Order: sequence, then C-alpha cells, then structure tokens
Amino acid sequence: MNDKTKELMRIDDTFVMHTYGRFPVVLEYGEGAYVYDTEGRKYLDMVGGIAVNMLGYGNKKLASAIGEQAARLMHTSNLFYTAPQSLLAEKLVKLSGLKKAFFCNSGAEANEAALKLARKAAKLTENPRKTRVISAYNSFHGRTMGAITATGQAKYQKNFAPLVPDFDYIEYNNLEQLENAVDKNTCAVIMEPVQGESGVHPAEKEFLAAVRRLCTENKAAMILDEVQTGMGRTGRMFAFERFGVKPDILTLAKMLGGGFPIGACLAGEGYQDVFAPGDHASTFGGNPLAATAALTTLKICEEEGLVENADKTGAYLRGLLKGAECVKEARGFGLMIGVEFEKPIAKKILAAGFEEGIILNAIGDSVIRLVPPLILTEAQAEEAAGKIGRCIKKALEND
Repeated sequence: MNDKTKELMRIDDTFVMHTYGRFPVVLEYGEGAYVYDTEGRKYLDMVGGIAVNMLGYGNKKLASAIGEQAARLMHTSNLFYTAPQSLLAEKLVKLSGLKKAFFCNSGAEANEAALKLARKAAKLTENPRKTRVISAYNSFHGRTMGAITATGQAKYQKNFAPLVPDFDYIEYNNLEQLENAVDKNTCAVIMEPVQGESGVHPAEKEFLAAVRRLCTENKAAMILDEVQTGMGRTGRMFAFERFGVKPDILTLAKMLGGGFPIGACLAGEGYQDVFAPGDHASTFGGNPLAATAALTTLKICEEEGLVENADKTGAYLRGLLKGAECVKEARGFGLMIGVEFEKPIAKKILAAGFEEGIILNAIGDSVIRLVPPLILTEAQAEEAAGKIGRCIKKALEND
C-alpha cells in the first residue's frame, strides 16, 4: 500500500462518520465499466455504485451536459420554474404513464414522499383509521424514519425505535397473508417488484396482481419502490412493465441521474393533485443540475439502447453463471442478478474479487448481487463470469 493510499485512509478514518464498513481500497477514477484505485489497480465494476452508474464512468456527453448547466444555472429555489425540471417531469410522466412528478435527492426521500402522499390521500376519504401501511419482510426502502419503518428488516430498525406507527409486514409473495392484511383501514401497500438488498428476489406476477386488485378494492395506494429496478435495470424501463400492473405511486432514484443524486416520486390518477403547497418540499429537489443530468442520462439510454442491452446482456450473463461451480441459482431480470451458492462462501468470493480485479457485492453468506452499469458488453459479461469462477475456486480452496 503506497503512502497516498495510507494517508487518504487515515484522513477518512479520522474525520468521516463510518456508516459504511469500507474496504481498504481508494478509488481514484473510472472509465466505462472499470474503476482504478490509487495503487494503479483496475477493477471490472459489477456493482456500479450500488446500482447507480447506468452509463458507467467518464461518459463525456453526461459530463459535458453537467458542466454546461453548472455554468449557466446550478441551483435556484423551487419557488421558480426551471426548464430542466419541467422537461424531466414531462419525460418521466410520458415514460411511466403516471400523471405528475415530485423531485428530491435520493430513494429514501422518494419513499418518504410516497408515504406522505398516501397518508394525505387517505385523510381525504374521511376514515380517521385509514392509516395502515403494508410492507414486506426482507424489503428495503431506505434509512430515513418512514422509509426504515417500511423496511421489513429488524437489523436496520433495532436502534431507532420507536418507529412510525401503523406499519405491518407480510411475507413477500404470500397471497394469503396479503389478503388478510389489506382492508378498509389500509392507506398504502409498498412493495419492490424485485427485492434487491435481501438477495434479488423477484415478485410473483400473481402476487403483484393481487396487490393491485386489493388496493383498488380498498381505495389504498399501490406504491412500487423502483429505486433499484427502475430506469432500465431489469431490461424494461420500469420493472412493473414485466408484471402487467400499474402503480398509483412510483418511486425512482439510483440510475435516474447516471450517478448524479436525484430521486423522484411519480403520482398516478387520483394522487397527482393531493399535495398542496407546504405539504411537502425539497430544497434541492429537481434542481437544474440534477434534472439536466437525468435528462441527459435518459437521452443516452434511449440513443444507445441500454434497456435492451440490459435485457440481452443480463440473460447472457445469467446463463454463464448458472454453469459455474457451486452455483445453486442465478436469478433476476436484466442486469439485476442474484447468484446464490450451495455453500456460505459469498464473502470469501467478494474478498477474492479484489485479487482478480472485479468488484462484487455479498449479501449475507451465500449470495452475491450483480448490478453493473447498463453499458456492460457481452465480452465484459464473459470477463465477469471468468473472474467470478476463479473467485469461487479460491473461496472453495479456503473453505
């Protein structure tokens, strides 16, 4: 480890609150699907900033658009109109088929907006007990208070009680529990079309169809959290397109800005005009710089066929991984893949990845999650599969 790396790690350890367990690697720059550290090592990034960097690294069109907008108008109050925000809202509404957009800075903020929107809409029904929100165990919706309450994992909640009241949880894909949970006092059901943080577990089509039906019958909001699945990750612009359902409220972030922070909460029929001025806000939400980044990212995505590439390359990569040693299952859609192993070797595979020049994400002891940039090529998919295969061999040797 060179002196530059050591010094940067020392400064970080001294001055940064460590809400993440960091690896002993200092990343310095990226190009395409690769990143480089301060030691000069090159890594194929199969995590993409945790499902964020749609265009990979160093995209000149995106960097140029951000630079030009920064020189013109970086931020202004949301008390004024700005062209990038208006145009982005129009674009997302047309893509999704929903009605209006609220902009913020992250997925957690988008989910907070969605939950508040559903709660206010329920108030308008004049049922004072219509406050219950149904979520799923092993879900992940963010770390702010409402979002962490919706997250059905006790390990994220235990140090922050008391949580927001009137949240209940069911088993993901359990139709019976869903039927028993949703009633006239339910204001919203929030679900991920694919549970990502717990190991890439897709919803069953019948399950999401039942969520849609029950929400309609009980005048509750169907909220789909597509923070991770949205913007082409699953080989469709939105994952809900794979399931034949349409949500009342849709949340987005991660890939939306191509790496620049932005989140969005889209509201459908009956929900688009529920918020009034003062009900909710975000100082930085939809600022000209973030909105320009998102518009440019979407333009490049469409021009280069990245949604289709995610579908095609993802299927190819899953096929390669299914034949690897010790692999029990390679599941998911598009370039959102969970590789489950027959033995608890995921963390050893992750560690071996740094030696092999590949960045992976271990979920628990037996699963790695792959959420690379959507620019990933078939040649790079082959490279990834080869490196993962060698990592598996090293992990088994040390098991």
